[in-house]
Amino acid sequence: MTDEHATTAPTDAPDSTPARFASFEEFYPFYLSEHQNVISRRLHIVGTSLVCLCLLMVVLWGVVGGFQYLIAAPIVGYGFAWVGHYFFEKNKPATFTYPAWSLMGDFRMFGETITGKRAF
Repeated sequence: MTDEHATTAPTDAPDSTPARFASFEEFYPFYLSEHQNVISRRLHIVGTSLVCLCLLMVVLWGVVGGFQYLIAAPIVGYGFAWVGHYFFEKNKPATFTYPAWSLMGDFRMFGETITGKRAF
């Protein structure tokens, strides 16, 4: 006997990304599950470190003097992260589905890593 109102996810879905999350706290475990490969995590940390460095350069030189760093920040950040996803994790970055929460997850994982709460 089947429930005619039950819904199931298609089995041929291209990825395992759930349809929605109610909060960042609900999203973050999913984010971590998409970052199991150590090389991918390290690439994320390197990319986020370079983003922070670029933003520091913008602060030091101002937006006009540091404009190239403002442009470089998302390129280096996403560049390193996406290499990790495509070549090591073999999954689609959450950025495409959850851009804000993915960015928050990246900085949280970065913070946990540099404070020693998460292994590098």
